[in-house]
Amino acid sequence: MNYSNKKTQQKQKRVASKSTRQKKRVGVRLFKAFLLIILFVGIATLIGGGIFLKKIIDDAPEITPKDVQPQNFTSIAYADDNTTEIDRFVTSGSNRIYRTIDEIPADLQHAFVAVEDERFYKHKGVDPQGTLRAAVSVLASGSFDGGGGSTITQQLVKNMVFPEFAEGESKVEKVERKIQEMYLSLKIEKEMDKNMILESYMNTVNLGQNALGVQTASKTYFSKDVKDITLSEATVIAGITQNPTRYNPITNPDLNKARRQIILDKMLAQGYIEKAAYDEALADDVYARIQQNYSAQVTSPNSYFVDALSQQILEDLQTNLSYSQAKAYHMLYGGGLNIQSTQSLHVQGVCEQEMNNAANYPAAVEYGLDYLCTIHRADGTVENYSSGHIFNFSKGVLGRPYGLIFSSPEEAQVVIDQWKATVARDGDTYDERVNISPQPQASVTVIDQTNGQIKGIVGGRGEKSSSQSLNRAYKDTTRQPGSVFKIITAYAPAFDTGMSTLSTVEKDEAIKKSDGTTLVNAYSGYLGSVTLRTAINESINTVAYKITEKVGLPVAFDYAKKLGITTLIESEVINGEVFSDLTGGLPLGSLTKGVRNYEVCSAFAAIANGGVYNAPTLYTKVLDMDGHLLLDGTGEQHQAIKDSTAYLLTSAMESVVKDGTGTAYSMGDMAVAGKTGTTDDSVDYWFAGFTRYYTCTVWVGFDENKHMPYNFNPLIWTSIMNRIHEGLAPLGFDPPASVEQLSVCRITGKLAGTGCSVITEWFAKDTAPTEVCSGHYVAPSTPSTGSSDSNSETPTDNTGNGGDTGGNTGDGGDTGGNTGDGGDTGGGTTEPPAEGGTTP
Repeated sequence: MNYSNKKTQQKQKRVASKSTRQKKRVGVRLFKAFLLIILFVGIATLIGGGIFLKKIIDDAPEITPKDVQPQNFTSIAYADDNTTEIDRFVTSGSNRIYRTIDEIPADLQHAFVAVEDERFYKHKGVDPQGTLRAAVSVLASGSFDGGGGSTITQQLVKNMVFPEFAEGESKVEKVERKIQEMYLSLKIEKEMDKNMILESYMNTVNLGQNALGVQTASKTYFSKDVKDITLSEATVIAGITQNPTRYNPITNPDLNKARRQIILDKMLAQGYIEKAAYDEALADDVYARIQQNYSAQVTSPNSYFVDALSQQILEDLQTNLSYSQAKAYHMLYGGGLNIQSTQSLHVQGVCEQEMNNAANYPAAVEYGLDYLCTIHRADGTVENYSSGHIFNFSKGVLGRPYGLIFSSPEEAQVVIDQWKATVARDGDTYDERVNISPQPQASVTVIDQTNGQIKGIVGGRGEKSSSQSLNRAYKDTTRQPGSVFKIITAYAPAFDTGMSTLSTVEKDEAIKKSDGTTLVNAYSGYLGSVTLRTAINESINTVAYKITEKVGLPVAFDYAKKLGITTLIESEVINGEVFSDLTGGLPLGSLTKGVRNYEVCSAFAAIANGGVYNAPTLYTKVLDMDGHLLLDGTGEQHQAIKDSTAYLLTSAMESVVKDGTGTAYSMGDMAVAGKTGTTDDSVDYWFAGFTRYYTCTVWVGFDENKHMPYNFNPLIWTSIMNRIHEGLAPLGFDPPASVEQLSVCRITGKLAGTGCSVITEWFAKDTAPTEVCSGHYVAPSTPSTGSSDSNSETPTDNTGNGGDTGGNTGDGGDTGGNTGDGGDTGGGTTEPPAEGGTTP
């Protein structure tokens, strides 16, 4: 190198030159500018980031502790012991039963903490260490999936505040939601302690199989309350959380098992369990037990009782609390209600068993069809069809006498296929609901008459295929009541108004009705003069008709309403024709719409209860989630008839069972009172009766008005009542102070005098006879038809009722002296309908 003086001077000159100094100044200025720009950008970035962050936080929803606590819960119905669960009402998002933190085992709490948020008890809602680890994972993978880092508090906020972001959110939305989630977690931890947060989390978390929360999961997988689960079972449940589908212990037990191992390892490492407990849990064959428990949980339709219970609660929420239909539904299926039902497990079980006991029905089984079909056409149109279309095709086109009654399920399917061929097009797809039920059908209601509580109700025989299916015992179906209605609309008002007594004598004779036809009885001919006890005993049509005319149809109509019958109509236009139940068919059970089984049962329960009517109910109380009374099941109560009237009816109906039309319903030493009812052509068979303990009403018949065999003896009533009275002391009916027994003349009904044919009869004290019979002479006479003595109490070997076809109603009366409704074919002939009336 050249280090001469000349070179040095030249270099100094260049450095000191004006141009050089100017270049240096520009460079320094540029450098300073660059530094300023960097500083500005940094400051701007911080300010912008701060503004952006502030905007995200400002956009976060306002929440309180209530917002991160579960809102939808399973409603549970209990039997009348208030302990045994009979069913649950649940819809999507509400299959949850809340449990407080002290009801959740420590092992389960620690299992969740160990695997989901090991520093849960130390952080303030956000775990910096976990968040940093998650951020590194996201940057390394370029994906937000599997980043983790969320604390239990954050997961709770996400589940309860941001559930709509679970699917389909963009990366920007993910960042925004994550920031808001962290902010709200910090906020919520200032208002809730750790136990409250963990409690809320464990009651909201999705644990597979539509189980929300640890209590439902414990019931689902182990059939036990969460407080009773073991360490092994706790780690199974905690293992589901990360991915409820992937770690489902039923469908993916091996994956859950691997996850369970991780949880046990973490619990051991974090000091939550000892090695001995760890080893015991690992050795537990928990997955075999899960499969066994789950297999036992067969999903089946609601019972008829539960169907009716839900219907009553929904109606009462709307009527009593003015809820909208939607709000009532949400409250029942998502409000976590505690429903204390009236169901007796024993009574309901007996009713279901006897309703499906083939020995209680005719040997020949037929089959009824209930059908719904939605056809999706190739052009996108949709058409809906029902049983009515099959009925019209079967009866009108194929000429079958009964459109929906078949000899076998296969025959029903053939007709369905034939009908489908008449509406089918290329490219159709079908959504069908085919329900084929055994026929004849039946229904039963059992009520505790002292309080109106329905203890058992079954709306059909055969396997119940769906919830809310046709309930023939409750509000879905009405049938013609036949002679059971004589008690309600003829004799109850006659005795209660003081117009008649049991010893009142009426003449059984031919009567011309308003349409010019002659009113007839089930047996051929007429019995002449009979007391009202005999008229009830032998179910005489003509006498019931006369009594109601004397009482007045409006009065009889009002008594039916006072006794809880809601289906009667004063006047109604149906298909352009005016219908009314204010006709002579009223006491004979010839009604426009018919009656409901449970309402007939409640009417007879009022008679059994000394005349006090209790509105029938399926629940005693409905409590909200917090245990506050929402609905009181104690319904309307009123004195429908006098206690004296109730006893007179009871005494008369005791005779029906002892030696009248209802001898098949005797229960040995247990006193029974009741009334048979058989509509024309033996379409409907009824027996409504009671003991001191229960009132029970049974109906048997075809869904389509087909006649029953005349020799059929419906045994369901006695089969049920004998079983539910096992172990109960045999009791009689005690007369109230308002009645007395007197000896009266059989012929005149006056107090017996010299030479009278004397009978002993019960009377209401305020209507008892006071005049003594002065004597009389009765010339021998022959009944207009038949061979019974005019003074005979009991005709024998007579025939069942006439005909009710295609909805025609009326009752020819029941068979005297034979067993059961309809009786034997004896020595009489089947008569035409007693009273017209057409069921629309």
